[in-house]
Amino acid sequence: MYNYQNQQTALILIDIQKGFDNISYWGGERNNLDAEVNAAKLLKLWRQCQLPFFHVQHCSVHTDSILTATSPGNAFKDAVKPLPGEVVIRKSVNSAFIGTDLKSKLDMQNIHTVIIFGLTTEHCVSTTARMSGNYGYKTFVVSDACAAFKKVGINNEVYNAETIHLTALAHLKDEFATIVTTTEIMNSNS
Repeated sequence: MYNYQNQQTALILIDIQKGFDNISYWGGERNNLDAEVNAAKLLKLWRQCQLPFFHVQHCSVHTDSILTATSPGNAFKDAVKPLPGEVVIRKSVNSAFIGTDLKSKLDMQNIHTVIIFGLTTEHCVSTTARMSGNYGYKTFVVSDACAAFKKVGINNEVYNAETIHLTALAHLKDEFATIVTTTEIMNSNS
C-alpha cells in the first residue's frame, strides 16, 4: 500500500466554492453530494499531520459568472475554508498550473506526489490532473471527493452527472493519474 501521508505529498483542493451550490446554474443535477465531506476529512488529516496542501480558487474573468472574485459564489465552502496563513492559489482558467505559481511552490517544497480533488471532476480537477501527470508528478485523484454536473452533448443528448463523473475519471485513470478513494488515503498510514 502506498503511504500518501508524507512531506513530499501535497493535497490540491480544487475550487470547492459556494457558487457550485447553485445546481441549476451548472446543469440541474449533481452527483456525489458527499464530495465536500470527504474533502474536509482529507484536509483535516493533512492539517493535523502538518503536511503540505494548497487551496485553489477559481476567479472567473467572465463578468456573468457566479465565480467572479466579487461574487458571493467565489467564497470557499465552509467545510474547507482556508485558515489564516494557508496557501490559496487563485486561477482564472481550468488548470491550477496555468497563470499561477503552483508548480514553483510544489518544486520549492520538493513535492513529488499530489492528491487532487474538488469541483468539478470533468473540468478543473481533470485539467489540473492532466497537467500534473504531464509535469511528472505522481498524481492521484480522489474519486469520492469530487463531483460533476449533468451535461448536454453535441447532439443535445443528456448525460447525467454520474456518467460525466465516471467517464472523466476513466479518461484520467492509468494515463494521467491513479484513481483512489478517501478511505484509501485516510488508511494509508495506519
